[in-house]
Amino acid sequence: MFQNLSERLESAFKNIKGEGRITELNIAATVKDIRRALVDADVNYKIAKEFTDTVKDKAIGSKVLLAVNPGQQMVKIVQDELAELMGGTEAELDIKGSPAVILIAGLQGSGKTTFSGKLANYLKTKKGKSPLLVAADIYRPAAIDQLTVLGGQIGVDVYSERENKDAVAIAQNAIKEAKAKNKNVVIIDTAGRLAIDEVLMTEVANIRNAVTPNEILFVVDSMTGQDAVNTAKAFNDRLDFTGVVLTKLDGDTRGGAALSIKYTVNKPIKFVSSGEKMDTLDVFYPDRMAQRILGMGDITSLVEKAQAQFDEEQAKKLEKKIRKNQFDFEDFKQQLEQIKKMGNLKDLMGMIPGMGKAMKDIEISDDAFKGVEAIINSMTPQERANPDLISQSRRMRIAKGSGKDIAEVNAFMKQFEQMKQMMSMMNKMPMGRMMPGLGRR
Repeated sequence: MFQNLSERLESAFKNIKGEGRITELNIAATVKDIRRALVDADVNYKIAKEFTDTVKDKAIGSKVLLAVNPGQQMVKIVQDELAELMGGTEAELDIKGSPAVILIAGLQGSGKTTFSGKLANYLKTKKGKSPLLVAADIYRPAAIDQLTVLGGQIGVDVYSERENKDAVAIAQNAIKEAKAKNKNVVIIDTAGRLAIDEVLMTEVANIRNAVTPNEILFVVDSMTGQDAVNTAKAFNDRLDFTGVVLTKLDGDTRGGAALSIKYTVNKPIKFVSSGEKMDTLDVFYPDRMAQRILGMGDITSLVEKAQAQFDEEQAKKLEKKIRKNQFDFEDFKQQLEQIKKMGNLKDLMGMIPGMGKAMKDIEISDDAFKGVEAIINSMTPQERANPDLISQSRRMRIAKGSGKDIAEVNAFMKQFEQMKQMMSMMNKMPMGRMMPGLGRR
């Protein structure tokens, strides 16, 4: 995510590292390189220049703290200004009302329908809502089919009228249906076009006027850069939408859309989305995104993702087993399943400070754990619960059953044993030695 921009900014900060203080002279090259990095990331030149002028003014006017060198202070100023450029603070979704109505708009191919499904899943699982998805794209039967499939995947009802060619009537009828079935959020997936045209704008505006939505979310493909910003402005001029959704952040994203949209239309980015899985939707936090752009990772989001999959009762049982050195393959498999639920593995690694750059050229498939899971699934229940039972002949049977070489099975068994030993050693260490300062007060 924004890898090239991150590298260019890191290179820009090298100009000021080692300096004793910030001056107009030594900051000039840094500011110039930052501006070039932003323009190359498809940020409008006017925005890039205004941004770097602000950074320069704040840097020269700031007092360098004794505990912080000028390079670090410059990074902090840029981080704060990046966060401010993208909105400053997270923007909440308005889901008040019975039902609350959310209108989804955007060009064809931006990911509107997939986002609609993700939003319904988010509201259902994270907010405890009972959403109704509405297929209001009257031009593409495939869009209705796609929304129906997505609704089935997440257990959310989908309202459609395949023979009705009046999108406004469909939206109005869907709200009546929601009230009758006690659905408290209605998500309306509207039609898109390959380009902006009057028919598209008029139709979406008519739906808005008819259903008075709580939210109008403009969905934009983040890989389209400055084009996305221009499209957002055209939609906002006509619809006055309430928020932006950036999709396809897992693609070759330069960053122009994320850094320019808030400035251009003065509407917050509310969600970011990556991939096709229904749980890959995140609330947009400008400060966290600024940290990631600057290669600082995003530990807060990583912890939140982990907590979302955290089962306290299961964790207590696991802790007891580790203390008794009884951690087995079934426990290991459960941990893998929880990690997979957290999202894309490469994206998760990128949230760890310093790992984004290290992971640049490394491809991690979502199927990375399949080989290990195949080995564990080829074991009998007794073998999973008692790893010591697994003799060489059993390993050969497991290798055959999992489609792996015996060498791969042996390597996995060795790694598992080493992990158990490490857990055992950590378990024997006094808390004060494991975490200095916690043992005594």
